[in-house]
Amino acid sequence: MKLSVRIFLAYFLLVAIGAYWLLNSVVDELQPSMSQSAEHALVDTANLLAEVVARDLDNGALTTVAFSNALQRYRARELNAEIYLHDKKSPDFQVYITDNAGKVVFHTNPEELGKDYSNWRDVARTLRGEYGARTSRSDIDDPLSTVMYVAAPIKWGSEIHGVLTVGKPNVSFQPVIELNKNKIWRQGVILLVLGLILGLVTAFILTRSIRKLIQYVEAVRKGERVKAPVLREKGLDTLATAVEAMREELEGKSYVENYIHTLTHEMKSPLATIQGASELLQEENMDSIQQQRFLGNIQHETDRLRQFIDRLLKLASVEKRQFLESVEPINLQQLIATEIESKTSLLQAKDLNINFSPLSKNVAVHGERFLLQQALSNLLDNAIDFASSETCIQLRMTINKDLLSVQIENIGETIPDYAKPRLFERFYSLPRKDGKKSTGLGLSFVKEVASLHGGSIDLKNSGKGVVATFTLPCH
Repeated sequence: MKLSVRIFLAYFLLVAIGAYWLLNSVVDELQPSMSQSAEHALVDTANLLAEVVARDLDNGALTTVAFSNALQRYRARELNAEIYLHDKKSPDFQVYITDNAGKVVFHTNPEELGKDYSNWRDVARTLRGEYGARTSRSDIDDPLSTVMYVAAPIKWGSEIHGVLTVGKPNVSFQPVIELNKNKIWRQGVILLVLGLILGLVTAFILTRSIRKLIQYVEAVRKGERVKAPVLREKGLDTLATAVEAMREELEGKSYVENYIHTLTHEMKSPLATIQGASELLQEENMDSIQQQRFLGNIQHETDRLRQFIDRLLKLASVEKRQFLESVEPINLQQLIATEIESKTSLLQAKDLNINFSPLSKNVAVHGERFLLQQALSNLLDNAIDFASSETCIQLRMTINKDLLSVQIENIGETIPDYAKPRLFERFYSLPRKDGKKSTGLGLSFVKEVASLHGGSIDLKNSGKGVVATFTLPCH
């Protein structure tokens, strides 16, 4: 399972569980909150109605005729009240009055008249001068049948002559509760979806940075030239910087170790030749012809060492670089023409010709002029070294979309199968017809230059010889 999927699933579970817990808690508080609000209103209503009834007391005796008539008129009203999209058509509260003994003297339900309510919590506590309220079910098996009762004392002076209780069925505000529940869950789902989208984006951004870091590490492992990615996350960016520093340190150690090893190996042969020739020259009876031959050997091996060191330094300067430095637009056709002209003496020495087929229009490549010049020079040297005498080297330029290719094809020796995998190795070279040994650094240099420019180099047999294809991005 991908890291982004795991992060998103973990985020999804956390958000979903948290959202469900929060929304469920809010929904669970709807009923108590609504009941508390309703109780506040019932307290005001009960005390107001108690004062209305107390006004009609006759020397402390309860009379409920006027109150009963007023209440009947009120209950007959059509209210037409729209409350939170819920239409309230008629009154739904209950009222009853008990005397100071707890006997019902008035009730909105006439069947309750004369009953003893003295043991009910609302009546008993109010008669004792305390706050009296209760919630009771009219149907013990139905949780929605609860009625909330709040009582208020009916006073004559400072004495309590009775109790007025107002009751409100909880089911009357159940539609409002359900409406708010649905609204909360609906908005909660919307917030959850938005949160999940945010989580998905966050997971994508985070894993994108991780993917960049993984791709960078993989490229470093393969030895590719890559720049450490700049990441938004501070921790990951610090890690990328640390990996880059470690890569540079490890590459530096390995590079120096490898070059010291190969340098000493490659210098053994010419140094041995020079040493042997110099020892022979010290002999007194050597004639001048032999002296000249051995001096020529020393000169040849010295030139070979100088050429080897020069090319090695050039290759080292390219290999340690990760990016181009002095980038400029370059007309590759002119650069190739200049290099062909510089090889005139080599071509004449082997009686070779070059047939150059440039593009019909000028196309620029962006890069470092010196590096491209050296790469093309090495490719031309290779083509000349392995070409048969009195043949023609074909040099063609082609363009395909955003890629410019330079093909150099000669007629001569082909590449043996055993050598194909090692053509671009440092210090690896094939024997020439004239017996001269090359440095084995030319093609390695070309490959590094191509890589720096985002291009490629390919060598393959063409039947009669070898064709080298040097490809670069063009603009």
